[in-house]
Amino acid sequence: MHTRRHILATGLVTSLLAACSTMPSSADRPPIVFVHGNGDSAALWQTTIWRFETNGWPRDRLIALDQPMPLARDNDNVPQAGRSSTAESMAFLQGEVDRVLKATGASKVILIGNSRGGNTIRNYVQNGGGASKVSQVVLGGNPAHGIWAIPGFNEQSEFSALSTFILRLNAPKGPNGDEVTPGVKWLTLRSDNNDKFAQPDGVWIGAPGKATNVPYDGPALKGATNQVLQRVDHRETSFSPAAFAATWQFLTGAPPKSMDIAPESALTLDGRVTGFGLSSTDPASGQFTNNLPLVGAQVAVYATDPITGVRRGDAAHRKTVGTDGRWGPFASQPGTAYEFEVIAPGYATTHIYRSPFPRSSSVVNLRPDRILPADRDAQAIVILTRPRGYFDAQRDTMRFDGQTVLPGVPPRGAGVSSSKIKLDNGAQRAITGEFNGERITGLTWPAAQGHMTLLELTY
Repeated sequence: MHTRRHILATGLVTSLLAACSTMPSSADRPPIVFVHGNGDSAALWQTTIWRFETNGWPRDRLIALDQPMPLARDNDNVPQAGRSSTAESMAFLQGEVDRVLKATGASKVILIGNSRGGNTIRNYVQNGGGASKVSQVVLGGNPAHGIWAIPGFNEQSEFSALSTFILRLNAPKGPNGDEVTPGVKWLTLRSDNNDKFAQPDGVWIGAPGKATNVPYDGPALKGATNQVLQRVDHRETSFSPAAFAATWQFLTGAPPKSMDIAPESALTLDGRVTGFGLSSTDPASGQFTNNLPLVGAQVAVYATDPITGVRRGDAAHRKTVGTDGRWGPFASQPGTAYEFEVIAPGYATTHIYRSPFPRSSSVVNLRPDRILPADRDAQAIVILTRPRGYFDAQRDTMRFDGQTVLPGVPPRGAGVSSSKIKLDNGAQRAITGEFNGERITGLTWPAAQGHMTLLELTY
């Protein structure tokens, strides 16, 4: 099993022990609801859920949400097709928390959010009745003070510190003028200086050299326990081992017993197949991500040779996706690498290669891709993607098809999570992507026949 290096912040144990009390026994642990960020899905919480399970949190009390339209509006006050407002995001979370409380019989939930999901949580607790239903909140990479504070620059985006939404969230509360709602325990996790959305320079908002007026500590909140994690990127503020260690410490008052992910001997995998646009089945409806079920998609799962990427026999699982969007359940074999082939109208036949799964998961979400007009001259298209973090050329050890400089990844900064290679030779062959010790090998497929390859990193 692959284990990424552990990045533990100095003084983590002592600083957080004072912030919270010891949690109940494992059997009585409250449900945790995980809220993803802008354009993301429940799948990003997979490794975090595995670590919670490894340390004894019951699987049925770990619930990751899929907001149907996960992208924010450009202007929060103006309706925009396929985008969700802050009010819509809050209403979605309200309904999900009520559903979880009813299903579990619990009196309160814990909420853990990444990026945009953090402000959805804050809005729900402050303005949506969540204060009486939430015990603790953990916010990773939350743009608590916006991503920019530039007069005249899209001021009513929910990511602008000058927006009505952000100003209302940060209005002083209680006698100490805190920015967090009292009665709930709060933890923020941020990078020291490597979060693309907490940068004093506007390079990641398309305005290099322009001051954002948002400092590195933008995600910190007065009244919360604010923890700095060294060199993590924007997504790693929630999905890294360091983020898990800080979160567990805050919730339980003790460090986790294990930072590794404990393997299981019997694995069941499942998840949802989603697509792009206003309608997953209509290419003309847009190329932005959604979390809507891609009804009618055909999924086939093949065991592969981890060295060559070649299939080991016939498909181990096949399913045509129904209205719930789910492609499983699939009883997988421990230690086995898999290819997930997804066929759907309006999409390329997408061959997704993954590392062996150490544990069961119900959030193995699949999204087929489309061949863009700029790539139609390629004989084969291969994408290496890292959903739970970014590529940092100065920090990480990476290789893609033998190249140590990944196409599209800048020499400085952690702000790109995928790299694409277009091949001018259509002969099928093995192709490998490596990232900090995780190695995935798949096969190239002919783009002229509507195929593409996705090497998806887990860690």
